[in-house]
Amino acid sequence: MQRALALLSFGAVLAIASTPLLASGNPADGKTKATACFACHGADGNAVDPQYPRLAGQYNEYLQQVLHEYKDGRRNNPIMKGMVATLSDQDIEDIAAYFSSQSTKLDTLKGHVQGD
Repeated sequence: MQRALALLSFGAVLAIASTPLLASGNPADGKTKATACFACHGADGNAVDPQYPRLAGQYNEYLQQVLHEYKDGRRNNPIMKGMVATLSDQDIEDIAAYFSSQSTKLDTLKGHVQGD
């Protein structure tokens, strides 16, 4: 019985420790650090221009990975490489936390329904 309780407790600790909320990043700090991103991706991460990806609601870990890939050159985009060049790991965690905490806004297709 004690062994089962110990295993259950250990599993609960692992589950809690691996939650994204405890992972990393401060959304409030990220909002301040992401101001340069707003011009293309929107202040809340919902880019209006379709050539720029919407960052709102993306997975925190995914955003961190992508920013690191731009920074180290695994993703080749001169504009993004310049934008992330001076970001620290903490900056990337904070920016990812901010955009991942934002709600995605869905577009509607006005005038694209048959008969319009």
